[in-house]
Amino acid sequence: MLDDQLKELRARFDAALAQATDAKTLDAVRVTFLGRSGEITALRRGIGKLPPAERPGAGKIINEAVEAMEAALAQAQSHLASRAFAADLSNRIDVTFPSIPPQAGSIHPIRRVLEDACRYFQQHGFAVVLGPEIEPEYYNFDALNIPPDHPAREGFDSFFLTDNLLLRPHTSPMQIRTMQQHRPPVAIVTPGKCYRRDAVDARHLFQFHQIEGLLVGEDVTMAHLKGMLTGMCRELFGTQQQVRFRPSFFPFTEPSAEVDTTCPLCRNEGVQCRMCGGSGWIELGGSGMVHPNVLRNMDYDPDVYSGWAFGFGIERMALVRYDVDDIRRFYENDPDFLKQLA
Repeated sequence: MLDDQLKELRARFDAALAQATDAKTLDAVRVTFLGRSGEITALRRGIGKLPPAERPGAGKIINEAVEAMEAALAQAQSHLASRAFAADLSNRIDVTFPSIPPQAGSIHPIRRVLEDACRYFQQHGFAVVLGPEIEPEYYNFDALNIPPDHPAREGFDSFFLTDNLLLRPHTSPMQIRTMQQHRPPVAIVTPGKCYRRDAVDARHLFQFHQIEGLLVGEDVTMAHLKGMLTGMCRELFGTQQQVRFRPSFFPFTEPSAEVDTTCPLCRNEGVQCRMCGGSGWIELGGSGMVHPNVLRNMDYDPDVYSGWAFGFGIERMALVRYDVDDIRRFYENDPDFLKQLA
């Protein structure tokens, strides 16, 4: 009977597979049972000698047996390959040897400066507030005492989305929103992205980060402002950095001052320096006492309350802190550069 023959052949096939210890003997088993001149081929040639009743289904039965034997052969080949690989590893690899340390990312230098600046003010009792990057003209200009004919209100300087909405050129709108919601005393810093139509160069970007601060209360003076900003610069840049306050003008502060620090490229020598333009100083941003009109717009009595405000560019601060000569380096995503600053 064909079934009996196949059972006996499969038993011998399985026994031969179990004794195969390498690829050579395994291939010999294949040739003996499944090869062109193997035992399966002999069975197929003997179909004509079977009883007439067994002949119609004989081919199908033999094919099913062949598929099962080929699957068993493939499994045996896989087991042999796994054992050979494991043996090769044990001979070549010392599993106790320290592995290559994984590469880990780090906080981006711009983010790090921003967080450290916020932390400085938080340690002095300031709250950190965040706001939308799209603001109406009222919060960007009107409430800040910026007149209708000011250049910042033109499309050449700011990114207008509609006649009234624009990408904020500073984070000052959050000063207004905070004063609308709270009575004095108020002490906040507001970090975030800002947008201006500036030509991109070593010191300017059309998208940048800014941190602004506001303190309003009774008996607040310019001396408080200078003390806080000088302390922040010394904490972020080190005591070797010089800081100066230059008289300036802003519609929302009076008196006003620009805050500069030593150029990290020329170290205040200023000779043919492409970073500071030969001045020896890098401008961090503007500052000053909150204009009485801004206080009145918020229903704060300027005869009772006074305050100061400032706005610094985070990228400018990062230039100084990391001794980098071009603001664009922070956004080129050069892994080697970022790794040096990590």
